[in-house]
Amino acid sequence: MSGLEIKDITKSFGNFTAVDNANLSVPHGKFVCLLGPSGCGKTTLLRMIAGLEDPSGGAILLDGEDITPVPTHKRNLGMVFQSLALFPHLTVGDNIAYPLRIRGASREEQKKRAGDLLRLIHLSGYEDRPVSKLSGGQRQRVAIARALALAPRLFLLDEPLSALDAKLREAMQVELRQLQQRLGITTFVVTHDQREAMTMADLVVVMGNGKILQAAPPIEIYRKPADAFVADFIGMTNLLDATMDGAGRVSVLGQAIPGLAMPGGTAKATLSIRPEDVHLGPAGGNAITGTVTFVRDLGGTIETFVEAGGKSIVAVATPRERPDVAAGQQVGVTLPAEACVVLKS
Repeated sequence: MSGLEIKDITKSFGNFTAVDNANLSVPHGKFVCLLGPSGCGKTTLLRMIAGLEDPSGGAILLDGEDITPVPTHKRNLGMVFQSLALFPHLTVGDNIAYPLRIRGASREEQKKRAGDLLRLIHLSGYEDRPVSKLSGGQRQRVAIARALALAPRLFLLDEPLSALDAKLREAMQVELRQLQQRLGITTFVVTHDQREAMTMADLVVVMGNGKILQAAPPIEIYRKPADAFVADFIGMTNLLDATMDGAGRVSVLGQAIPGLAMPGGTAKATLSIRPEDVHLGPAGGNAITGTVTFVRDLGGTIETFVEAGGKSIVAVATPRERPDVAAGQQVGVTLPAEACVVLKS
């Protein structure tokens, strides 16, 4: 196929399996986020794509060519490491031109390419500035420009924004995504930050315990998680026990929710519903009855915590939709069927 294909890739270190039989197909020009908790195998998978780790089994194909045995320097990849690895004794321009220099490009070609990339990253005029005089965000851009100097077939980044403060990190997420869209280059970013993945990616690959648990567009990952781990890891969600009642309906905390079905005919499952989809109203009727335990006003949103049947349910509303409730008050909790996902336990 055209693009990158990962086929049955496995990586073991002694008795420990870091990546377990991973399969993934990525068309040209996609922005992919490898997402998961520390130790899930995402960095190891990226390093195998880069050729920095040899797989224990499986193959990696780029445009139909098996690049598994091809050394890193012959794969034509651009990489940005968490440490950035800029040369402190070189200027901004010389840092960007360094890959061209070691390939034997002329000084004129190096200067032109560095100038083009500086314009691309909005740092024109910084050619002669020492990298030590740059801000964190500027150094990040220089590292990106250097990785792009050789017009790579793939662009790989390992936690590239983790050292930045929150505000700068969010700004760089947007800049990196816009840059990738302008260049149309297939990009892989390793992150443990689900907000970062949701902001940037065309394709989110959620990993856990060395396995790819789900690979899909961000909105599908958010709205249709493959399992409880994915649902819980991506954003905030309410995970509640679901059972089959005597009438064959899905029941949560003793309340039947018409329109839902149990997966695979099982008698027990886990229901996932996002806090923004939980509705609060007067107690009684067909709603689950609970007691408000805490209300947290975050300015842009209001979180209401409700205890029902020994479980805590979180509801999120905007200031305009703010429910008129207070701690200690009994409320009715409605879980709309169209917003619920029933997952195998």
